Amino acid sequence: MRVLVTGASGFIGWHVAQALVARGHDVQALVRRESVPRLKGSGVEPLEGDLRDREAVAKATKGCQAVFHVAALYALWWPRPQEMYEVNVEGTRNVLEAARASEVERIVHTSTVGTVHLPGKGALGNEEHDAAPRELVGHYKRSKFLAEMEARRAADQGMSLVVVNPTAPVGSHDVKPTPTGKMVLDFLRGRIPAYIHTGLNLVDVVDVAAGHVLAMEKGQTGRRYLLGNLKGNLTLRQILEMLASITGRRVPRLRLPRWLALAAACADGALEGGLLRRQPRIPLEGVRMAGKLMWVDCSRAVTELGLPQTPVEQALEKAARWFVDNGYVPRKRSVQVPG
Repeated sequence: MRVLVTGASGFIGWHVAQALVARGHDVQALVRRESVPRLKGSGVEPLEGDLRDREAVAKATKGCQAVFHVAALYALWWPRPQEMYEVNVEGTRNVLEAARASEVERIVHTSTVGTVHLPGKGALGNEEHDAAPRELVGHYKRSKFLAEMEARRAADQGMSLVVVNPTAPVGSHDVKPTPTGKMVLDFLRGRIPAYIHTGLNLVDVVDVAAGHVLAMEKGQTGRRYLLGNLKGNLTLRQILEMLASITGRRVPRLRLPRWLALAAACADGALEGGLLRRQPRIPLEGVRMAGKLMWVDCSRAVTELGLPQTPVEQALEKAARWFVDNGYVPRKRSVQVPG
């Protein structure tokens, strides 16, 4: 089968493309020119283009039987917020229009756990309830919610489309890295002096990639699936303890109250993001999102799709090892990762 993957140079997209290649599919990727080198030797055919370029998207989609729309502008701070809507929302419209015109047989749209309602206080979110407007903190979440609405409308109009909502994936090849990967990297570099009370659902990125392929093969049209780990609902403290066990580094002892973390993020945002126009070390959107435990029930994907469930500790170990092996951690840091 000829398949197009958007965002194949990114973290999840790279693993999705590799999962498809391993299954014998003819995979091509729509990527920007500067990202083409990342696909060298991957078995994926790169096609230069931008999601905002309708002609490039249409050309990439032509002749494909399936499209995995994974690409997105993912950041908790961005100097030009409007660009997030151009890429994430308008780009999704372009992909859907091109897929319709090319009579693509199947589309898997990658959304995010952030579009799901999170009850908080230990209760688990699920696919049945959308996030309330007040939960859509920041431009990334809002743009991804709008993009998912575009995809779901297309499914309502007869397009064979499935939505997948990854939780917080970790693993190898997190080049940029993603915000979750940056948390792992900051721990390895000794840059987490304190922590706050929050929680994530961690999942191995390889399982997330497998979930995409399984969604294409088994997913119900118009349905969405949380791609997470049944045992992945963890507090930040528990995650740091796992990393400490893996690397031999110490867990920070200081737990900051949320108000202090918010104050620090506001100050950092004003200086770094406002005055210096560079990414703050403490993104305000990240601290605001941390006000709720982002814990979910991903049993639908496990039951209906057969989503793999690699132990979270193994996923964290793979992430840490990849960062160390690829020079992200200065050699002077004392980090011991099983090899």
